[in-house]
Amino acid sequence: MDTPILVTVRYTVKPGKREELYRKIVEQHIDVDSRAEAGNRKYDYYLPLDSENDLCLLELWTSAQAQKEHGKTPHYQLLTQLKEQYVENAQIQIYPLVE
Repeated sequence: MDTPILVTVRYTVKPGKREELYRKIVEQHIDVDSRAEAGNRKYDYYLPLDSENDLCLLELWTSAQAQKEHGKTPHYQLLTQLKEQYVENAQIQIYPLVE
């Protein structure tokens, strides 16, 4: 049986560029396409109250393998390009969940 995983990501975006990055994620359907993937249960972006330059992402996957496959998709490649352009740092944490 696969273990679901929770992934949290906190992107530190170049000053003044957070809204532009988020707008491009939405315009390119990266969020919608990620939610439509097999094994995805949640994929949502959040704006933290403690920073004007950070963008947070919460992902829930049915397994580590499903999340790994996510990294091979065309929309993930689009996100990678956006991160290269806008993101200064990313903090990623992965938590295995017990159902």
